[in-house]
Amino acid sequence: MADASGTQSMSIIVTKGTLDWAYPPMILSTTAAAMGLNVTLFFTFYGLTLLLKDPKLRMSPLGNPAMKMPMMGGHMGMPNVMSMIPGVDAGASMMMKDMMKKKGVASFEELRSLALESDVRMIACQMTMDLFEYTLDDMIPGIELGGAATYIEVATQSDINLFI
Repeated sequence: MADASGTQSMSIIVTKGTLDWAYPPMILSTTAAAMGLNVTLFFTFYGLTLLLKDPKLRMSPLGNPAMKMPMMGGHMGMPNVMSMIPGVDAGASMMMKDMMKKKGVASFEELRSLALESDVRMIACQMTMDLFEYTLDDMIPGIELGGAATYIEVATQSDINLFI
């Protein structure tokens, strides 16, 4: 279902705001934009924090049994009980950011800037903005406000719809 110009489109609902959930919508949207698709990201609930000027992204190993980090020649998982210890989230976040830097993975902020430069449309959910008492001054420039109807309008016209 390409638009009148023949261009395909993709929409993504972004609902999570942790470091590990911040990367997929940025990587997918910038890749799709580079492939010529029109891309819209709709940020709602905790995903909205990804639009903050300084998102302070952190990992949360709690409830994530698949989180295994390369250590001591293998891959070590973290038991959920460890997540209850103060400082574990901060330590896991620091380890992940360090590993990404060593592997040459772009920072979230770099990917977010690339998305804006690639004309990825970023919509902040107005209801969530009101609910969490954010203003446009808290957010990066270049985004727009919209509600569920705005997203539904985009989604009904998109070839690809993803929920992250």
